[in-house]
Amino acid sequence: MLVATVTPKLLARAGHGLVIGSRTAVAPGLRVSYTLVQQYAHQAPHRQFSSTTRTSIKEYFPPPENYPAIKKSEAWPHPVYTEKQMNQIAIAHRETKNWSDWVALKAVQILRSATDIATGYRHDKEVAAGTKDSRSAEWKRFAMDERKWLVRFLFLESVAGVPGMVGGMLRHLHSLRRMKRDNGWIETLLEEAYNERMHLLTFLKMAEPGWFMRFMVLGAQGVFFNGFFLAYLISPRTCHRFVGYLEEEAVITYTRAINDLDDGKLPRWENLDAPAFAIKYWDMPEGHRKIKDLLLYVRADEAKHREVNHTLGNLSQEDPNPYVAEYRDPNLPRPSKGLETLKPIGWERDDVLK
Repeated sequence: MLVATVTPKLLARAGHGLVIGSRTAVAPGLRVSYTLVQQYAHQAPHRQFSSTTRTSIKEYFPPPENYPAIKKSEAWPHPVYTEKQMNQIAIAHRETKNWSDWVALKAVQILRSATDIATGYRHDKEVAAGTKDSRSAEWKRFAMDERKWLVRFLFLESVAGVPGMVGGMLRHLHSLRRMKRDNGWIETLLEEAYNERMHLLTFLKMAEPGWFMRFMVLGAQGVFFNGFFLAYLISPRTCHRFVGYLEEEAVITYTRAINDLDDGKLPRWENLDAPAFAIKYWDMPEGHRKIKDLLLYVRADEAKHREVNHTLGNLSQEDPNPYVAEYRDPNLPRPSKGLETLKPIGWERDDVLK
């Protein structure tokens, strides 16, 4: 853990870069620095990383002032995950079975390539295995440090909250237009969008994006929202398969970040506490409130979204949503909101409706 004697003068210097001892570093696109002490927390909103000066730093979605309520309850309380369940999350891939799956997979691969370029990421299996030097001239600019991982997380999460909201909105309007029940899909889709937004807000407690990052997010979200909107009107099943494959990539991303942390490649995160915002949302137990624990929780959420969307992609649009249903026989394994019966490639329709 970084320990330093900090004065108001030193804190003022932090506004010009990342302050570590006597060295400073400026990160274009994402202004990042580590919180050195908490004794000056009253001078600015608490943030794990920031290089914005105390006078100009702002809190994203700050609580309202002069409001009679002291605190709010969560609309969708987060399910409890055990450490064993989170450590059992594994990379998985559902093979394509028809043209709809193939279209969804190719769309994700294109999106993944564009995201890699935008966030400066490239994965090499030999580098990951330690058989190739990641400091070589060829790979030096692709080496992932804490700042680069945060850039990638912020970019991914700002886009990941779109599908659930679009799907929930369209199904809501469809239900109103046809004057028929939705069979529980809207709730799950909006809950997914809410959860992805909580991921984004958590990482915003650790970093403040600069103007270039904001511009990239604005452009990506604008294009993605409209594209997904039109695609969902044409084929909801393909869209859910697309999100399932997208969440497969998210699980890969967070797994590689966790591996980098375990391998000592992210030393500034080794003993860093997770933001209080995240501790409250995931109800992290004492002794399990570090950045690694945060990444484990986020990866588990992405794994659950992977299962949910692959399952919804297997169902007819008129089928009941198994994640909010109560079954006559509770002894059979069924889909749930937690990780107790997680199926990485989703539940088949016959298993859900039997």
